[in-house]
Amino acid sequence: MRCPYCASLDNKVVDSRMGKEGESIRRRRECLKCGGRFTTYERVEEMLPSVIKKDGRREPFDRSKILGGIKKACEKRPISMELLEKTADEIEKALQEKGLKEVPSAAIGEEVMERLHLLDEVAYVRFASVYRSFKDINEFMSELKDILNNKEIALKKNGVNERNGKTEDTRKQAEKLTLPLDT
Repeated sequence: MRCPYCASLDNKVVDSRMGKEGESIRRRRECLKCGGRFTTYERVEEMLPSVIKKDGRREPFDRSKILGGIKKACEKRPISMELLEKTADEIEKALQEKGLKEVPSAAIGEEVMERLHLLDEVAYVRFASVYRSFKDINEFMSELKDILNNKEIALKKNGVNERNGKTEDTRKQAEKLTLPLDT
């Protein structure tokens, strides 16, 4: 392992520990040249499918792209990094369990959106706005209306409004989102 400080390959393992849920090993290393300490993680290399991009290109699955998209969508939201990592792990695991050799990028994007919808509505809308490439504001507003309508259904099941503890028709909120462009 190359030292991140001096690029030397001479180092020793000072400490090894089992990572979260036993799926990785955390190793604390010390460079024998500069004395710098750094941490590495070892994971089992699992067979992941190739991703078929929209233009037909194929590239290896890259978990960091999933995590990067999730992080960007959840920026400045009250969601822990641990939860973001767990979400990326769940998406990766779901892909592995399907046992496919190739998977369309659209299927991965839909999986990310589904997880974000459960995790945080704002993050979901952020991701969807980029992923779905809305053609205009009306498509975007339509997506927001769907979210509000789904929320209304969930609230009615519980009989509670999220804001003030009273039942309130969120369809009225959705109707307020209609823009003059709808004519």
